[in-house]
Amino acid sequence: MSRIAPQALERFIEQLFLDATVSPDVAAVVSRVLVEGDLLGHHTHGVKLAQGYLKDLRAGHAKGSASSLQIVRQSPAAVLYDADYLLGPYCVEQALAFTAQAARNFGIGVATIRRSHHIACLAAYLQRYTEQGLMPLVLTSDPAVASVAPHGGLDPVYTPNPLGIGIPTSDKPILIDVSMSTITNGLVNKTHQAGGKLEHAALLGQDGQPTRDTAAFFSSPPGSILPLGSLEFGHKGFALGTLVEALTAGLGGFGRKDNPTQWGAAVTVLTFDPVFFGGDEAFKAEMDHFVDACLNSRPRAPQHPVRMPGHAGIARRQKAFEHGLALPDDVLDALRAAASEAGCDYPF
Repeated sequence: MSRIAPQALERFIEQLFLDATVSPDVAAVVSRVLVEGDLLGHHTHGVKLAQGYLKDLRAGHAKGSASSLQIVRQSPAAVLYDADYLLGPYCVEQALAFTAQAARNFGIGVATIRRSHHIACLAAYLQRYTEQGLMPLVLTSDPAVASVAPHGGLDPVYTPNPLGIGIPTSDKPILIDVSMSTITNGLVNKTHQAGGKLEHAALLGQDGQPTRDTAAFFSSPPGSILPLGSLEFGHKGFALGTLVEALTAGLGGFGRKDNPTQWGAAVTVLTFDPVFFGGDEAFKAEMDHFVDACLNSRPRAPQHPVRMPGHAGIARRQKAFEHGLALPDDVLDALRAAASEAGCDYPF
């Protein structure tokens, strides 16, 4: 892995988007969110995505002007946006800003975005709001993609449908970023491109058997990703995936029924202010107690003690600012390709 100063990487990514005539405010947010994904260790959903975003901009499948984000309906505590495939990180940040203000006024804010472009790593949005004492929740699906089969079925119907939650404490926040499927599309694609096999049998072949072989996913007819819980408990992951589908495409009123073909996202953001409910001090005291109890739980394997969601990523982030951000070869290759396709120099 090569190490790059995060600030320099962010400037490079931002310039790529500026050169593609993306609005300066949009380019700044997108570059920050993409780099933040890598800082937290989510390399399939970090700066590697820039190449695909830029290709979609050049092809007219993504928008780069902030004016593309339109308010369809709004109340003091809720808003529905239509993004017309504006780059997703900017859309999500606008939604979070709205819901954060609404939460301070009413205890909760809700925003739904239809026809957003891809929104990158969910964990990348959370810490900015936990630092304000707020609890943000981001849910997303992609109506144009079907890769996960419903429990008991063979045919893929929906996406991994992840959710991200940031939970403030008196110390490090808890950052949750999990899919309602066993693995993500990004990991399947990365493993397949590398010619390897998955660590676990997270896919379902057309023969109805779990498999580690990604070739089964790309067969005709295609295989699928198993819901969270796999064959044994996949009904739980299927139920949670259905929940995310309803809260994103369902609430936005635009989804699979509309047969979209563009890479995109349906998104819902909720933000809670603990001050309005039991109070900030009581909230943090409760979560601190919970964290302590978890960390003091006797480890099943002594060499692997309990760790809270997101804490490993926060440690990676701090190390990256101290020693440089380590990027895998496939990410570096994508950055070089993005620079070449944009006709600019690769500086690292």
